Amino acid sequence: MDRPSAKRHETSEGQDGALIRFANVSKRFSLEGGEMTAVSDVSLDVRGGEIITLVGPSGCGKSTLLNMTAGLFQPSEGTVFYEGKILSGLNHQVGYMTQSDHLLPWRTVFGNIVAPLEIRRMGKAAARERVESLLETVGLQGFGGSYPNQISGGMRKRTALARLLAYDPQTLLMDEPFGALDALLRLRLQVELRVLARRLQKTVLFVTHDLEEAVALGDRCAVFSARPGRIISIVTIPLPEDRDLMQLRYNSDFTRTCADLWSLLSSELARSGT
Repeated sequence: MDRPSAKRHETSEGQDGALIRFANVSKRFSLEGGEMTAVSDVSLDVRGGEIITLVGPSGCGKSTLLNMTAGLFQPSEGTVFYEGKILSGLNHQVGYMTQSDHLLPWRTVFGNIVAPLEIRRMGKAAARERVESLLETVGLQGFGGSYPNQISGGMRKRTALARLLAYDPQTLLMDEPFGALDALLRLRLQVELRVLARRLQKTVLFVTHDLEEAVALGDRCAVFSARPGRIISIVTIPLPEDRDLMQLRYNSDFTRTCADLWSLLSSELARSGT
């Protein structure tokens, strides 16, 4: 993958350096016959340029935090801050990527990547230059004219990632984006994501059920309880900045941290009875 040109985002972080802050956040949803609490009293500070992975049992509210960061809905209690300001509407500084690539089958790779730029009414010449640069960044040179059904699963994910990066969001919200991929392809995309996040100076919130993925990618890992989700531990990942993801299985700090995360989660599951 060729080296992309980096663009520094000027951030207006809070006084303590937090780009994103969840301050005693809870979220309840109305259900037929009652309500359900997804997350309860969650506090977490995310620094600009940091990769935070989120792990926990299914239904513990990890995706709910991403949705609140995107401004898709407001907390029932507590406050979400972004760049030191209360987030009270849609957050245009974030991009969202889920397990499904959601590519438009009638559009080419180029057409899918350029879509958000068209929505923002970017000029055609500037948009074309931006997309051509992104195709090179994610290793899809020569595939801009291909349709989604003509490319591999890995290429589809790269297309979705390029589309995510098209309007240069400050923060990437990633909800199990590699969950459906085979192990080797997932590892390759993990490598590429970490390289891109660092070179383009992105902040990343990454939800996963894979503890090895959480340790490999993250600077810190937030471990959640069963629903209602509470953060039971925030683990600093003891791996170097220039870690080689291809060789981590031989790293004792990596294997020990994975074991520590499993111990935290298994203890929580035993207490909760799930």
